Amino acid sequence: MYSHEKQINTRDRLRVSRLAWLIASQLAICGFSPVTNAREYFNPALLELDNPGQGSSDLSVFEEGAGQAPGTYHVDIYVNDQEYDTRDIEFKMLKDGAGKESLQPCLSVAQLQDMGIKTALFPELGDNSAECASLSAIPQASAEFRFSQQQLLLSIPQAAIEQKARGYVPEKLWDNGIPAFLLNYSLSASNNYSRSNTGEDGNSQYANLRPGINIGPWRLRNYSTWNRDSNGQDKWNSVYTYAQRSINALKSQLTLGDSSSPSDVFDSVPFRGAQLASDDEMMPDSLKGYAPVVRGIARTNAQVIIRQNGYIIYQSYVSPGAFEINDMYPTGSSGDLYVTIKEADGSEQVLVVPFASLPVLQREGRLKFAVTGGQYRSYDNQVDDTPFAQGTAIYGLPHGFTLYGGGQGSDKYRSVALGLGKNLGDFGALSTDVTQAWSSMKDMPEDSGQSWRVRYSKNIVQTGTNFAIAGYRYSTDGYYSLQEVMDTWRSDNLNTQVDRRRNRSEMTISQNLWENAGSLSLSWVSEDYWSSNRTLRSIGGGYNNAWNGISYGLNYSYNENSRGSGDGSNSGKVYDRDQIFSLNISIPLDQFLPRTYASYNLNTSKSGNTTQTVGLNGTTLADNNLSWSVQEGYGSQGAGNTGNLNADYRGTYAELTAGYAYDQNTQRVNYGVQGGVLVHEDGVTFGQPLGETVALVKAPGASGVGISNQTGVKTDWRGYAIVPYTSPYRRNQVQLNTETLPENVDLELTNQNVVPTRGAVVRASFVANVGQRAMMTLLRMNGVPVPFGAIVTNMSEQNAQSFIVGDNGQVYLTGLADQGTLLAKWGSTPDQQCQIHYVLPEKASEDGIVISTGQCR
Repeated sequence: MYSHEKQINTRDRLRVSRLAWLIASQLAICGFSPVTNAREYFNPALLELDNPGQGSSDLSVFEEGAGQAPGTYHVDIYVNDQEYDTRDIEFKMLKDGAGKESLQPCLSVAQLQDMGIKTALFPELGDNSAECASLSAIPQASAEFRFSQQQLLLSIPQAAIEQKARGYVPEKLWDNGIPAFLLNYSLSASNNYSRSNTGEDGNSQYANLRPGINIGPWRLRNYSTWNRDSNGQDKWNSVYTYAQRSINALKSQLTLGDSSSPSDVFDSVPFRGAQLASDDEMMPDSLKGYAPVVRGIARTNAQVIIRQNGYIIYQSYVSPGAFEINDMYPTGSSGDLYVTIKEADGSEQVLVVPFASLPVLQREGRLKFAVTGGQYRSYDNQVDDTPFAQGTAIYGLPHGFTLYGGGQGSDKYRSVALGLGKNLGDFGALSTDVTQAWSSMKDMPEDSGQSWRVRYSKNIVQTGTNFAIAGYRYSTDGYYSLQEVMDTWRSDNLNTQVDRRRNRSEMTISQNLWENAGSLSLSWVSEDYWSSNRTLRSIGGGYNNAWNGISYGLNYSYNENSRGSGDGSNSGKVYDRDQIFSLNISIPLDQFLPRTYASYNLNTSKSGNTTQTVGLNGTTLADNNLSWSVQEGYGSQGAGNTGNLNADYRGTYAELTAGYAYDQNTQRVNYGVQGGVLVHEDGVTFGQPLGETVALVKAPGASGVGISNQTGVKTDWRGYAIVPYTSPYRRNQVQLNTETLPENVDLELTNQNVVPTRGAVVRASFVANVGQRAMMTLLRMNGVPVPFGAIVTNMSEQNAQSFIVGDNGQVYLTGLADQGTLLAKWGSTPDQQCQIHYVLPEKASEDGIVISTGQCR
């Protein structure tokens, strides 16, 4: 197999264009010939105009409109302009519907079926054992081979192809990946030093580890955290350990171990046991899982700690001003996020971010289900491991309706739920449900109650409303959730007071305003309780816009009676009302300092001070993989001067962070490293932090090659790299950046498509021709150049690529050893081929290409 575009350089391409021009000329002449049935014939003597006596190549392959030589080509396959796959396809001289021979793809009936073609309607295609199906059996079907782009375009009438949802990927293309050991790690620490007589020094460390093993379709995962506080006390937490695999026939995931139940019908419950639940990712164009974005405002150089279901799942350090965190790894499908902002002066903010869920809707005829059984799993090891079971079902009805419901049961709690969803078209989507529960809390008589819930969402493209979720829930005096009841059954006989929720409302919305007017965002969560007159409320709002490259934003945060949740240290602690307002402006300085911005921030708190900061931030290095920022500020009410310096480097083997901050009372140094480790059959590869599903680039010998659209990701010294994020059950293109190729490396292909299953490590293999590049002039024994169009292969390599000889016997060769043997062929007879034993000179040209002469024998 050979390709003009992928295997020869520009100079050879110009020479080959002469051959194409001559062929086109002959075609034009034949097209106007009065002998209409004559066989097209290309006169090889035309190639001898400048070099008489050199001989000619056998050009019969270009007769009869074949255009290219038969053989196997690695092509991108498109069916009705939709990309299907990339694979090796054999092309043969076959007869079309008119009985004329032409170069056609050899596709079996089974391959056509995989592409969604209704082969049963066309028996003339051939039987399943046929090597090549007769595509002409489908009326108006055609195949076009775009040789220069290595694309096979299949055009199939709509009636002959099964209708698939947009984004559909055939199940046969799903790749479970390779056996591998994975480790995600995040290590961070801070050293705090007092600058006053009243303060104390302190240190803290935090580690987040997520190891895993992949064997076939099975995924074994663990999530563990470690924390050491200023008093030197260590604490390990195992957030979960589970084994999981996909059940393709049921479009679901089987989970064994620690996990959380779905949250679309009941509140999510952490459990240790087994669960079989539908996976929407396995369906085309399904809704992606909702993931909240944490937004807040820090008054000073602060530490941000995020808890979900009692576990610390995120810890970081932020500068004064508004911040946004969108790269968390949640521990379950629901559970509000409790965000603690520890300010430099020792004060704390706690805000609540709702883990909202969409209205319950399903496509007509589709059943989504989940069956869960096991023990209730609490972050507090004093809570009993009570067995329970849960089942939910959601079914899409005609006319946009969805019916859903389920049940929960244990010896201490029982509940049933029933709900109805409706697609309202232009008015959005709505679902409402009711849950009846019977509760037996410890040392309390059995109680019962109901909870009513309404959820609404709308994406209004015309008005620029990007995303909106709104929910309201009302619970009667006797209603408790399963988790609230289970937490009362403890081994330490501690009398826990359960806040009985009465009303809860939540909303998140993002609104684009008219042209050049910016955007608004709003979040709200509010709860009140039967057992107290406390109201929990967190409100956040923001406005952002840009003008001539200058971006600016206004942000507001209000927190009322938020109570800490998680490690027990904040138990019962209630925070007063607090309001914070911030203004931020960012100005590009490209005319003076490339990729650099000047910033101004103002933060004012109703119960605190006002801080103003100015700073510079930007990115540097060739790949923009080093981010940095420096700020200096001043605070009122005795806060005094503040400052911070931060850097983040996204490298090939890990991501490094470091920072320094100070105010009049303390100074802090924080640092961290996070990354991923992949152990596979070819060795160990280090990389940036891994997502759930990853790809492994294998290009042995091609070191230091960048991966397109992946900041800082490059192949290591062996030619391997980790692409940290890929989408499961979707086509993902892995493309190498040819501009970063070493001078002694050429690639046969630069991109691969992979379709991983959830949690898979899929391999994208690339063939790198490592060796010298040469422009060699090939001469026969009589001193005449090897004919134009001859094919040259390297006999020293297996499955070696081929190269085309240009004018005067010149050929561009890649991947050559210092010495070896080449084979040149320009026909099928023994006198139309020869071997060249070469020894390359040590000195190359300025562009790294060796100029040499080879003698044909």
